[in-house]
Parts: sequence; C-alpha cells; structure tokens
Amino acid sequence: MLQPKILTTIREYSWTLFWGDLVAGVTVAMVALPLSLAIAIASGADPVKGLVTAVVGGFFISLLGGSRVQIGGPTGAFIVVVFGVIAEHGYDGLVIATAMAGALLVVAGYLRIGNLIAFVPDAVVNGFTIGIALIIATSQLQDFFGLRVEDVPADFLEKLPVLWQARDTANLAAILVAVLTMALIVILRKRYPKFPGILLAVAIGSGLAAALPLPVDTIASRFGALPSQFPVPTLPDLSPERIVELLPSAIIIAFLAGVESLLSAMVADRMIDGRHRPNAEIIAQGIANIASSLFGGMPATGAIARTATNVKAGGKTPVAGLSHAVFILLFMVFAAPLAGYLALPALAALLMLTAWNMSEPHHWPAYLKLRLSDRVLLILTLVLTVVIDLTVAIGVGVSIGLALRLARRRPPQDWHLPDR
Repeated sequence: MLQPKILTTIREYSWTLFWGDLVAGVTVAMVALPLSLAIAIASGADPVKGLVTAVVGGFFISLLGGSRVQIGGPTGAFIVVVFGVIAEHGYDGLVIATAMAGALLVVAGYLRIGNLIAFVPDAVVNGFTIGIALIIATSQLQDFFGLRVEDVPADFLEKLPVLWQARDTANLAAILVAVLTMALIVILRKRYPKFPGILLAVAIGSGLAAALPLPVDTIASRFGALPSQFPVPTLPDLSPERIVELLPSAIIIAFLAGVESLLSAMVADRMIDGRHRPNAEIIAQGIANIASSLFGGMPATGAIARTATNVKAGGKTPVAGLSHAVFILLFMVFAAPLAGYLALPALAALLMLTAWNMSEPHHWPAYLKLRLSDRVLLILTLVLTVVIDLTVAIGVGVSIGLALRLARRRPPQDWHLPDR
C-alpha cells in the first residue's frame, strides 16, 4: 500500500491529538537541533546544511511516509558516506548524488522493492552499523580532546597515528567541556527520559566554555555565524558525466536510506503496536531526499533515536514530525546566531555517545551466540567498512549473506538427480 499514513490518521484527528503531537514535535526538535549541527560538521559540511536537511527532509518524511511516528533528518549512519562523497566530488557532487538516490528510492517504492529490504542479512546490517559507529567515534577524537592537527586523513588506519602523534597538543579545557557534556547527557537521559536532556547538556557545556571563558573552538569561531535565511531551491547540475560518476555513491545513499528508515519504522511499530507501510515509506524517503537536494541539504532518512524520542514524548501521528520540522525552521529564522556559541567539544561528546548507542552494545552478547558463519559475516562487514569503505562492505556482505542463506536451504533427504 502506497498511501501515506497521514491520510489514515487525519480521519480521526482531534485537538487533543494535535496538542500531544505539538509537544512531542517540540521535544524532538530540541534533540534534533544539536544532533543535526553535529552530524553536518562531522560529515565535512557547513553546520547549516544539517538544519536544512532536518527541516526539508523531516517535513516530507512525515508528510508522505508510511509510519505514524517516524522522524526523519540527517543521521549518523550517513557521516561516513557523506564525508567520502564531499572529499572526492565536492559538496555539489553530494547534492547530485542525494537527488539521484531520491529518484532511485521513488522508483524502488513504486516497484514494491521496500519489501525486499527484509532479506538483507542481520549480520551485514549489524556489521556495517558497528563499523560506522567506530568511524564516527574516531572522527570526533580531535574535537573531544582539542587536538591541534592541520590536516587529519580521512582513512581510518592513517588517521589514528596522526592523532596519536598530536597527543601532546590536547586541550584540558576541551576535555573538561566534553566530559561534562557527556556525563550530563547520560544522567539526564537516565533520570528524565522524556526531557530533551541532549540540548540542555550541550547548552550547559557550551555555556561553561563561554562564561569562564575557556579556550575551546565553537561553531562561530570555526565556521562563522549561521545564516538566518532559509535557502531558496535550485536545480543541481545533472550532466550525464556527473550522473555516471556519482551513480555508485547514489546507490549506496539509497540503500542506506532504505535500510535505516525501514529499521526505524519497525522499531516504532514495536513501540506503538502499529504497522508501517514499507513502500510508502521508501517513496517518502525518495521525495524527501530530492527535496533536500533542491535546498542544498544532505541525505535524510528515518532516525531511530529521534523516532523513539517522539513516541516517548507522546507523538501519535505524522503531525508530530511536521511540527518538529517547523520548529527547527523557526529556530533557523529567529535564533540561528545562538548556535554559533555551541562548543565543538560538546558536540563531539554528543556524537561519541551517538556512535556508542548506534553500535547497540546491549546486543553484543547475543552476537557471540550466533552461528559461526553469521559471526564471520558480521566481523567481515565491520572490518571492510572501517578499513576499505562502505560500498565494498555492503556489496561483499550482502553477496555472501545471500549465498549463505541459499546454501542453508538444502533439498529434502529423498531428493535425487533425475535420470536423463
């Protein structure tokens, strides 16, 4: 079924539901604001691109999606891919790849390919998720410790020795802000799970840096003041040469967006005892990414943590996601300069915790009990993600995973080759 969930939920909508969705949307927006900025910075893009993606991508994912409570926007899973595309093809290349990925997702949704995502082996999903989390965490070491490094290599194996050699430049003030922010996030999340503790923790860490004042980098000191005007839509340069050049990146972005959005929707289903429409969700992801690219944004997809926050805050329908996008837009228009005071060590601490949660450490004991072939596949996908790149990891992992699945479907014992 391709009908958006908002058309289903609107039939029995009420002012009570609207108030609950509005409160949930504002709560999620306060979580999404620092995360969107941090993800954009870690991806090698301007911070404002993260907010644009949260507004445009989040709006269309909620408006057209197949889940009641899905929240969309930039996510940590895309940091590795986005950083690589920007480094190799420039930010304009990322915009083109995002538009192409959106088109691929729309076609996939209309062809009912959303149902096939379920056949991607769990070991592959878990392997590249842990690999991405490891890459995100190491990418934040420089800002977390305040290291002074002129040029940090993008490659994982080359990055670690460079950061280790710069250990003598560690900034005690940066470490203080990062550790304080991390501790506050953990404490507030445990004691007040419905409260947007992420924003408060980042604000307190940044406020401490500004009040003392401490010698730490902020968004404004590194990137300048954020613009308070929302960008106007422009068409990307879709020349045949660029399309061919960026097709592999577009396929990976489309695959990641499809997998992560449907995983998030399935998690949401378990929380609300509901059932999402996978192909409607895939189409919404496609349109959201096309729209994000028109405004110069990054790839967008369903965000598991923000979706869970929405459910816990009382969100019941897609209106909560729409209000979350509108609130972030209002922040951009009326309060964008405030984001310039956010300390980069505080954002680094936030992303370090995001990476830790992405890796789902509570599932690690269960991974050790998997059959040997699945454990090997998980580790292989993880290593390929970290050491080579996500494209190779997904290609190899899915191929081997499907081969293993076919090999396990042995013919009946009484089956024999026919005589010919």
